[in-house]
Order: sequence, then C-alpha cells, then structure tokens
Amino acid sequence: MTQHRSYSALKVGALAVPTIAALVLTGCSAPASGSSPTGGAQEFTLSFATSNTIESPFQVLAEKYMASNPGVKITFNPQPNDSYDQTLRTQLQAGNASDVVVTSPGSGTGRSILPLVQAGFLEPLDAAAKELVPEGSEALFGTDGKVYGQAPEITVVGLVANETSAKAAGISDFPSDFASLEDQCKSLASSGKSFIALAGSAAPNTGLMAMSLAASRVYAEDPKWNEKRAAKETTFAGSDGWKASLEAVSKLNNAGCFQKGAAGAGFDAITKGLASGTSVAGFIPGPSWKQLKTAAADSEFNVRALPAEASSEGFVYASANYAFSINAASKNKDAAKAFLDWAAEPEQTKAFAEIDGALPVTGLDSYDFNGGAYKNVGDLIKNGKYGPLPNSQWPNSAVYDALATGVQGLITGQKTTDQVLQAMDTAWGQ
Repeated sequence: MTQHRSYSALKVGALAVPTIAALVLTGCSAPASGSSPTGGAQEFTLSFATSNTIESPFQVLAEKYMASNPGVKITFNPQPNDSYDQTLRTQLQAGNASDVVVTSPGSGTGRSILPLVQAGFLEPLDAAAKELVPEGSEALFGTDGKVYGQAPEITVVGLVANETSAKAAGISDFPSDFASLEDQCKSLASSGKSFIALAGSAAPNTGLMAMSLAASRVYAEDPKWNEKRAAKETTFAGSDGWKASLEAVSKLNNAGCFQKGAAGAGFDAITKGLASGTSVAGFIPGPSWKQLKTAAADSEFNVRALPAEASSEGFVYASANYAFSINAASKNKDAAKAFLDWAAEPEQTKAFAEIDGALPVTGLDSYDFNGGAYKNVGDLIKNGKYGPLPNSQWPNSAVYDALATGVQGLITGQKTTDQVLQAMDTAWGQ
C-alpha cells in the first residue's frame, strides 16, 4: 500500500498533547557536508510546547546538534501546551518569537501553518523539508508550491493503554466494542479505579477525546466529511455521526470511565494515572507510550484504537502532526536552516521517531508493526483504516475551541450535545 492510499489528499493535523522524551537521542550522526552552519559561532532560538518537566524530543534533538557543532548555541523557549498557541501568535505579532518554532500542518489551531503563512509569519523552507511532506499533504504545509514546515515523524492518535495495569485489574481482553468499554468502566469504577485518565480542565485533551470518538462514528464511514462541511453539504448539528460522538462523551461519563475529579484535572492526572495503574488508558498521542514507560518500567504500554460501536469499523488517526518552521522575522535564518537541513537527514528522522516512540515520517509502507507498541493498530494502518486528525481541515481554531470547551460543559452538565454542535457550526463561519 502507499502511505495514504485511502486518502487521495490525506491531510495532517495538530495534536492536542505534544509528546515528550526522557532519553538521550542516540544514533544521530554529525551534520553531513554542507548542512552545518559556517562562519563561526551561530545562534538561534527554538520554541516548542511541553506538558510536563520531562525533556522535549525537540530539545533533545537540538542538544545533539549542538554537541555535533560546538560553535552553535541554541536557546530554548518551552511553553505550556495549553497556552502555546496563544503565546506563539502573540510573540510572532510582537516580533519577538523564536527563530525556529514548532508548528502544526493545516489550519485548525493557533499554531497551524496555513494561517501563520497567510499572516506572513513563516519563512519558506528548502527542498529537504519538501521531501518530508507526506504524500497528498502538500496543501497543508504551504501554498503556491512553497513549504513552510518540516515534518519530523508520523503520530498515531487513539488510546495509549497500560496493558499491565489492565490485566492486574482483571481485564483479560481489551474491550472489543464500545458497549464492552462501558461495562469495563463500571467494573473498574466500583473498585476505585478508572478506565480513562482525563485532563478535564485542559481543553486540548477534551477536544482530542471528542475527535477520537468521531473517528469510527464519522470519518470511518465518510473520510470526506470535512470536505462536505466546507461545501455546506452538511453541518455538525445535522450530522448523526457527530451527534453520536458527543453523546458517547456523556455515556463514558455516566459509566464512570473517568477518574474522580476528572472535570478539574490537568495533564498530570493522565501521567500519574497511567504510570501508577489507577487508570488504564488515556486520550493522548501514541508516542507517549515510550515516555510513560520511563515512569513505569515494569508496565507494558501499547497504542490502541478507541473501541467502536459494534456495527462500526475500527479507525485510528495517523498523520504528521508537528513541524519545524522558521520565523520570517528571524535574524538568524542561515543558522536555523542549517539545523533543519541536518534534522531532515534520514539518520536524524529515524532516530527522532525511535526516541519519541513515533512512526517514521518515511518508509511506513515497510514498517514492521509486529511485537511493538503499535501492534494493535498495525492492521488498521496497513488496510488504510486511518486518517488525519479532523481539525487540520477545519477553517480556524475557533471550531476546535468550541468542541473542546463544549465537551467540558458536557462533562459538568452545563451544556447539551446540540448546543456544542451548534457552537461548532457558528465557529466554522467566523
């Protein structure tokens, strides 16, 4: 199969929770001839989102680059994930953003490439970055044949599960459908545990949960749903699939699937819950399995698709969800471009994916899923039962914001499904 055979124009999207790395990046060679900065000491700054105190893979990669190039100094500007989009936009507008910034392909969030390009904030990149654009995703990385983001890896999004904790809690077989998931939730809740660890106070996590529920209910059946919404052939409020997706949020809540106090919990609740075994799974990017492993070495963590309704097909999200971009106002573009050229080398992209626990940005057709953390989603990907995060194709970040905050209201009982869907339709037209 081709990497994206089920999607003639597979789009990519922004993840709600960036992954983290706790290990030292190995296997990265020194820059190839012509890729290292010249002319003495070189400096540039790098911004990225982080969800905790564990070192970001973007920082690990940059530190390796400095080790290979003693004359280079990279100053890091990490920002909390839940405020990264706003901070990045504010800094770009003020003219004091970092030279290299981590962005997301598409147009659905505040850090997305297309609106930042439209505002004139990003610098066009060279051929090395263009070669890493996943097939069919060119329109999400730039305009007029120019590329403004460099993809480092392919990220799978569904559930990350602590298989060891699940077995210890009496779950011999992972739920095969949504009804079985509800039953397991009720059983775990009665013993003081939860199936899902949710950061209910963090809109990115509630939004990711809702999109995960929509995977099998909306996009498995109609991969072109977003295109139809853009053409005004459908609406969120008029979609049975989207209505079922948000109703599923309430079903999970009513079944006791979330930990106590989930509505007010932050991202740390996910890390602590999955690492300690008080929760079985979380709506987080697939690469998080590897970082969770560093906190719970005796546990096995795997990436899984969210159990679908019995009548629905399994479906998972897999796409290039992050990118390196260069600030158009940067005064250190040569040094920044030299770093990106080095990061684009096959040895670096392979090492980045391995250390972050992701899939490689190239060579997915021949990837061996057997025995690894992605073994449970391997067949879905091989059979083309995957697609991008939906919000990459949404016209603005307000749609995702309406979904994420709306789900928070569903959990607390302050909003109804119809109100959330209507708010998303309103945001679409902004």
